[in-house]
Amino acid sequence: MPSLLKALAEFKEAISNENLTVVHFSEEWAEQCKQIDDLLDLLSKQDEYSSIKFFKILSTDMPEAALQYKVTAVPTVLLFRNDQLVDSIQGVDPKTITQKIMKYKDCGSLEERLKSLINHSKVMLFMKGSKIQPRCGFSRQIVEILEGLGANYETFDILTDEEVRQGLKTYSDWPTYPQLYINGELVGGLDIVREMNSSGELKKMLSA
Repeated sequence: MPSLLKALAEFKEAISNENLTVVHFSEEWAEQCKQIDDLLDLLSKQDEYSSIKFFKILSTDMPEAALQYKVTAVPTVLLFRNDQLVDSIQGVDPKTITQKIMKYKDCGSLEERLKSLINHSKVMLFMKGSKIQPRCGFSRQIVEILEGLGANYETFDILTDEEVRQGLKTYSDWPTYPQLYINGELVGGLDIVREMNSSGELKKMLSA
């Protein structure tokens, strides 16, 4: 029991780190987990991944953690930063695991990452889904407004990244989605965008 409590404490400490933490939920009896062990062991020895903490736990030893993070099968790899789950990969998928780790390893602090995303394009829309396939009515309506104005804009699907989804609410002090940004500044949600479109102000901002 003491060893399990120690492991749980180490797990909680690891995922609270501002640097990326990679957690492999595994089981000794699962042959496929050994492939992920080998992959993560290899990555951990490479200099470019030196800032990352790699952590392995047996899901049956920590059932509460497995339940909390919806681990329903092994192997499952979870990526954490600042006590937030930022992504997960289930099954034996070395390519995706490596790509995800590469994606998140140099993001820096959450605030830096949010600033980078907001300024990725002059016009950025944080929405549910994409401009091609919106996944809520509010997002769809803003896309229709921007498309109607011929706007050159980029979108970010907040459903794919829980860290961004929660962090941007606090960062922008705006609790709902979609959120439209122009030149790095928050314009607002659907109601404000709709009003600005009706007044012609949105068109002026987009063409400025």
